[in-house]
Amino acid sequence: MAKSAFDAPRFNDEAAAFAYVESKLWPNGPVCPHCGNAEAQRIRKMEGKTTRLGLHACYECKGQFTVRQGTIFESSHLALNLWLQVIHLMCASKKGVSTRQIQRMLSCSMKTAWFLTHRVREAMRDGFLAPMGGAGGVVEVDETFIGRKEGFEAKRGWPYHKNTVLTLVERGGAARSFHIEDATKEQIAPIVRENIARESHLMTDEARSYERLGKEFAKHDVVDHSRQEYAYTDRQSGVTVSTNR
Repeated sequence: MAKSAFDAPRFNDEAAAFAYVESKLWPNGPVCPHCGNAEAQRIRKMEGKTTRLGLHACYECKGQFTVRQGTIFESSHLALNLWLQVIHLMCASKKGVSTRQIQRMLSCSMKTAWFLTHRVREAMRDGFLAPMGGAGGVVEVDETFIGRKEGFEAKRGWPYHKNTVLTLVERGGAARSFHIEDATKEQIAPIVRENIARESHLMTDEARSYERLGKEFAKHDVVDHSRQEYAYTDRQSGVTVSTNR
């Protein structure tokens, strides 16, 4: 029977996961994130039954640290081998992995699964993201509501109890999604300005968040969902106006 990628020790044992991550992030030995000390003689690995796994002590600054510090694994109580499982799934799955699937796989809360996937996707971003669109480019902007916020009850009407996700989609190009607190212009405008070139053709729905914002771009077309309008063809340009891509 062929072996699965998950048979590797780093996916099943947390100590092996620490050793694997340390070999990737510290190829020449531990480095103190507090003072930058990298002298092997001045760093000691703490060992003992009550000691945290992977804990090191720096003799230069008297600080303690693990390889988690300064990475996406920091401030997480989830075992490091489970983090590596999630990363492998998200990188190896051709069509991606949903937050719900991660939640089922780890038997964790929706909040934990969201935290994991959001951090991994953020880490996958390029160091520099060029503005989307540009002259002749079309970028659609819309929000969606996913899951349920912890401590909020489901109510009819506006989904205050759900997580808000803003997505920018460049026709023929990439898509970028952002978790925001609320679908307000204060939350939306900075993201749109930072990620979309001013020469772009912007397409949104009729929400007030986009009224003044749209004037900052070369062209702004709107679909009015309140009138059951979801797409139409601009007579002059022949371009389909929609936010349904």
